[in-house]
Amino acid sequence: MATTVLNAIFLIIYLLCAAVQYNDPDAILWICWYLAAAGMCTVEFRLEPPRWPPRVLAVISVAWIGTLLPSIVGQVSLEDIFTSISMKTNTVEQAREIGGLLLVGLWAGVLSYRGRVV
Repeated sequence: MATTVLNAIFLIIYLLCAAVQYNDPDAILWICWYLAAAGMCTVEFRLEPPRWPPRVLAVISVAWIGTLLPSIVGQVSLEDIFTSISMKTNTVEQAREIGGLLLVGLWAGVLSYRGRVV
């Protein structure tokens, strides 16, 4: 039951994340990413959800984080990431993108190794 509620919450979060990407420099990419995550959550409500959607999103998240992480380590502080909503630098933007990837990747990881949600 708790997983079902969490899955519904993540579904709403991903839809909201997709909705606020309109002013992002690479908006289409992120809208598609969050809609894919929302689709993953939707599929989890089926009686026998396939295991591959969350696993694919988890692998993509880890790989994508791996490409972004080297360019931000030691270059950006938590204060830079959270104090202003505007994009200060490309490094700050990449750090925030890692946050979005973690949001999807962590829940996808949970769903990958659990039984059915409903």
